[in-house]
Amino acid sequence: MQQLKYWVWLSALSGVGAITARRLVEHFGDAERVFLADAKQYEKVDGVKTSDLSVLMSKSFDRAEAILADCEKMGCHIVTFFDERYPERLKNIYDPPIILYVKGNLPNIDAEPVVGIVGTRDCTKYGLDATESISYKLAGCGIIVTTGLAKGIDSAAAKGALRAGGRVIGVIGSGHGVIYPPENKELFEAVVNSGAIISEYPPKTPAHKAFFPARNRLVSGISLGVAVIEAPKRSGALITAFRALEQGRDVFTLPGNVGAISSEGSNLLLRDGAIAILSAEDIISEYEMLFPDKIKSEAGENKYSGENNAVCSKRGLQADIVRCETDTYKKEIDNITRVEYIDVEEIIATFDGDERIVAETIKLNSVHIDEIISKSGLDASRVLTAITMLEIKGCILSSKGKFYSLKKTP
Repeated sequence: MQQLKYWVWLSALSGVGAITARRLVEHFGDAERVFLADAKQYEKVDGVKTSDLSVLMSKSFDRAEAILADCEKMGCHIVTFFDERYPERLKNIYDPPIILYVKGNLPNIDAEPVVGIVGTRDCTKYGLDATESISYKLAGCGIIVTTGLAKGIDSAAAKGALRAGGRVIGVIGSGHGVIYPPENKELFEAVVNSGAIISEYPPKTPAHKAFFPARNRLVSGISLGVAVIEAPKRSGALITAFRALEQGRDVFTLPGNVGAISSEGSNLLLRDGAIAILSAEDIISEYEMLFPDKIKSEAGENKYSGENNAVCSKRGLQADIVRCETDTYKKEIDNITRVEYIDVEEIIATFDGDERIVAETIKLNSVHIDEIISKSGLDASRVLTAITMLEIKGCILSSKGKFYSLKKTP
């Protein structure tokens, strides 16, 4: 408990984002040493801005102690960045939180086949039925389903997995003790009993629209792949898909009716290289060879376990050859932001808020993400959200090494 208060103090500092907090603990070795450091020592840490110094020099434990008291009352535990329970998958994304607040039993995520299921809140019956069916079969075969527990597709994914007796990991955009949406109270309780709910926000933190795009990176970050069921052109589900691609995860999508607003975004993903979901088997077959002891067929066996380990999947001859050569193959999906080039100045003039600030920072240059964060004056989560929205709008190009440039006329 004594050590935890230093981690909570650092994670709860207003204005110090996830990237800066991680750099601080990696530089000093642990959160206690961060707390004990002075301004001159902070200045030596890459990425620490002048505006961070006054915040870091606030050495009060008042808020940290209140948060720890709330955790004890609510029965949620804290997993810190250096805790062995903290998933390596999540550590390896660009901006992992230094603390996870957990209710329930968090599995060893790195040893488990975890698949994210996301989609629009304003979904159709087609989307709901497909989601429940897919998640039911995934969970029944041993795959852990993770989702944001919002209404619509998220809720259907959790319900389908629970109905199969499977495990669910919910990732929420609020603190524990805040049920959002309120009608999901029983669903939250069922998820805690079957798996876990995680949040990077302290207990009692109200839901806020800015938290949901940030939450999306955790859904994809703990997953091997993300299934987008129904998504309009501009939606949180598409943000999750882009974050998944950024993190090197697979992206699956359910084909929808051409012209259906609820499927416009997911159909574009399909056009640009996402793996089509015609049945749950399209997801299961991607991972059953990697997890022969975890993923079971409906008959109760994994066809790649034991003597059948050399048997190839049925997704095409070329894919079969790759799969049979190694158990640690890597799948790649084409860049999904193929759109026509448009004038840069026109782009900038149409943006507001953070998107405009980021666009002005980039202009005609190819700019590294760290430089965008530094020059824009925005924290990392706001910059990444703005970049994702610019990607969705087809106004930004990304290149290797996390460099970004605005699309311009040739």
